Amino acid sequence: MKDQAINFSIGLQNSVINYWNMFVLSLPRIMLALLILLFFYFGSKYLSALIKRKFLNEDHDPLFVNFLSKTSKVLLVIVGVILAMQAVGLSGIAQGLLAGAGISAFIFGFAFKDIAENFLGGLILAFNRPFSLDDTIQIRDFVGHVKALNFRTTHIKTFDEKDVFLPNSIVVKEPVTNFTRDGQIRVDFAVGIAYEDDINRAISLIVKTVKSIADHVKDQEPFSVVEELSSGTVNLRVYFWVRTIDYKKGVLEIKSEVIRRVKENLIREGFSLPSDVQEIKWYDGNKAFPVDILNMRKKPEETS
Repeated sequence: MKDQAINFSIGLQNSVINYWNMFVLSLPRIMLALLILLFFYFGSKYLSALIKRKFLNEDHDPLFVNFLSKTSKVLLVIVGVILAMQAVGLSGIAQGLLAGAGISAFIFGFAFKDIAENFLGGLILAFNRPFSLDDTIQIRDFVGHVKALNFRTTHIKTFDEKDVFLPNSIVVKEPVTNFTRDGQIRVDFAVGIAYEDDINRAISLIVKTVKSIADHVKDQEPFSVVEELSSGTVNLRVYFWVRTIDYKKGVLEIKSEVIRRVKENLIREGFSLPSDVQEIKWYDGNKAFPVDILNMRKKPEETS
């Protein structure tokens, strides 16, 4: 027993010494791997900051810049990890990871199909750029400001302050309406005048009223046309352009102001703004039609 204990002790010491020697011999490769990791880590941060600084000055598209900087940072870190594994002597594992990437993508493709689609959708949106940061867009029934483009989702802040995260694959496939890309949008509304009113004079007054509002786009002439002849009114449609810096509040407030002034000016100039005529049909011709005109009956003391 004593000899076995001595042999075990000697073997343990030899193993520790061998592992220590191997560790000492591997120290340069470990240090090199750490240097590679640090280099690529700080290099990825520098590249991300460089992309933001350069593209924000030239392209002025924060949405695209943020997505591109995130993607480049992640890819550079992955490359650094693979090179560090090769430097430390784990080239077999690194090569296995690279070789198995295609197989893994095929095996897990169905399980992670949505994730892959959304990531590729984010890349398409970043380079195609149908919208920018803080643009007002509509996708399906969601209307709001674009707040961020992430690897998987597009973040929209709706007008009622809801945060909607739409998968990028849906954003790529669905029609996207951008209300603020050109910086201006055409707004319209209807107004009805009486049949006996002068249409040309009404249109001239409406256009003059719209032009007097400073917030409308000056290089786009407002105009008004006869839209239809309804049962009780001649309906005019008014068109004008406004700036879309703040679509949520600015456009709606300007439209409200235009409608208010048009209504006041038409009434002041003697135009009627009648409501539609309602037709009542009485099918029983043998019975008298009951008509009661309010406030027209004479009081008993007035008849005496």
